[in-house]
Amino acid sequence: MNNICYIVSAGDCTGINILKEKNDLVIAVDGGYRYLEKAGITPDVAMGDFDSLGFVPNGENVIVHSPMKDDTDTMLAIKYGIEKGYKEFVIFGALGGRLDHTIANLMVVSYLSAHNCKCTIIDDNVIIRNVFNGELILEKKESGVFSVFSLQDEAVGVTIKGAKYEADNVIMTNDFPVGISNEFIGAEVHIRVDKGQLIVIENLKQ
Repeated sequence: MNNICYIVSAGDCTGINILKEKNDLVIAVDGGYRYLEKAGITPDVAMGDFDSLGFVPNGENVIVHSPMKDDTDTMLAIKYGIEKGYKEFVIFGALGGRLDHTIANLMVVSYLSAHNCKCTIIDDNVIIRNVFNGELILEKKESGVFSVFSLQDEAVGVTIKGAKYEADNVIMTNDFPVGISNEFIGAEVHIRVDKGQLIVIENLKQ
């Protein structure tokens, strides 16, 4: 399945860019329902404990979870999308707000990598992507900053080409942020990892 599972969570969300195609899935997570409503987008599914929203939406495709649970509402939406067969996830409203929720949502990137799923988290300031056992290509820009971090103890065979600071078949670890603050130089940036998981954070504002 090459379709996209869009998830809108309850964190900071200044805008939603969803170009839904046939068989794509849009999930409103708790307070994310309000963001979709404001954007004039009807979700296919609404789920959560709805403590952020303050009420349970009407409709047939509403899944209410107990507030006493191990998973966050966003993680439950991720698992729902995986169960439905989706391999690509685009997430809005996952950053900002409470720091602990932001950290929990960043851990979702590792979870999706472990399940061989592509992940993109978008907000007004950054785009966050994952790379696992493969390559990611960033569109060329004349300027701008991005950072690359290992999501595991080791990411083996990391190569970065087309950026100000390049790397060739190195090992990155999650206890040394050597990949911070790299720069675009007007070329496509190729980021590859032979074995492991990377998180790539592209800053949209300088």
